[in-house]
Amino acid sequence: MSHETRAAQPGTPAEKKDKKAGKARKDEEGWFERGVALRAGFYIFGTHLFAGFIWLLFYLGEHAHK
Repeated sequence: MSHETRAAQPGTPAEKKDKKAGKARKDEEGWFERGVALRAGFYIFGTHLFAGFIWLLFYLGEHAHK
């Protein structure tokens, strides 16, 4: 058997390397998705916190003794 036909057979190091590369790519995509979700959650939480602060300023300004 030549080197090329051995590499084409299932279970060879070339195929195992492809599986590892695919798994690494999948793990990388998972980290990317987690990062996007974390960033979106932070932006949503931060925006609501900022809006609450602005609302509080208007509330306190409305009830201030003039």
